Formats: sequence, structure tokens, C-alpha cells
Amino acid sequence: MSDTVNPMSTPRITKVCVNIGVGEGGDRLTNAENVLEIVTGVRPQRTLGRIQNRDLKVREGAPIGCRSTMRNKDAINTFLKNAFWVRDNTIPNWNFDAQGNLSFGVRDYTDFPEQKYDPDIGIYGMDINVVLERPGHRVSRRRKGKAKVGKGHGVSREESMKWFSETFGLKIMEE
Repeated sequence: MSDTVNPMSTPRITKVCVNIGVGEGGDRLTNAENVLEIVTGVRPQRTLGRIQNRDLKVREGAPIGCRSTMRNKDAINTFLKNAFWVRDNTIPNWNFDAQGNLSFGVRDYTDFPEQKYDPDIGIYGMDINVVLERPGHRVSRRRKGKAKVGKGHGVSREESMKWFSETFGLKIMEE
């Protein structure tokens, strides 16, 4: 017996999604897009309202936020190291879901290294979602030859917490 690890069983980051919800269009949305492009290095995409809510003054189809999705491994690693640094390399355990994904927020973009406050832009926080999967999970999403992925091939919450603490040196708080 050899002690090699099966490469198909090692989790990896599939994508990182960064979202800024503004609630309205106009200058605030343009500033949020600029912030997202500065922080992630990826051109953001606008998000549109799905339902009409008169109390929040949101119309269906109106732009209310922006998001960026990163799939490049180098960009993901540098961005996540900076985002975890902002959070003092400490994440509560309730930020992990049952499928092993990690979601957390950053209060202000100026907390990132080398970011200065610009009074013309203002203060914008963001939500960060990290999708962790094993290789081969694409078969559940592809168009041709779609198939189910067994439960044993999924990433559990505990495996995800262990992987993030080993890979990025995160401290996971128990609550």
C-alpha cells in the first residue's frame, strides 16, 4: 500500500463571488462597481431586482447592486489572503454551510491592504462567498451527460473548516 493521496479527494476552491448590495442605481452603484473592480481586479456585473418592494423602493428589473466572480487561482489566493487578513484570520464556524461553502462579510473596502479612503466614493462593505468542491463535481452542472454526485464525493462542513484552517491558517471560532 502506498501513502499517496487521491487527487480527486482533495478539495479545491471553484470560485469566489464578491457582492455589494446598494439598493439603488445611480452614483452609489457606479461607486460600488469601482470599489469592486479595485479590490478584486475583475470587472463587476450589475445585479437586478427580482421583485417589486415599495417599502424599499425597489422595482423589478432595476439595478440594485454589483458582483464579481473570480475563478483564476492566483487572483483567488491573493484576494482571499487579503480578505482573511481583514478579518484577523478568524472566522466563526457558523459561516460554513452544510455543503462546505464559506460566506463572510467585510465592513469596509478600506480595510484591505493598500486601500485609502476616498471621500468621493464613501464606505462600502461587501459579502464574500467561497465555493469549495472536489474535482469532478462539474458533472452535476454540465449540460451534456449531467449526472448526480454521490454524498461521499461532496465536501462536508467539518472537512471544509479543516481545509481552510490548514490552507490559509484560519482560526475557526466555536460558538
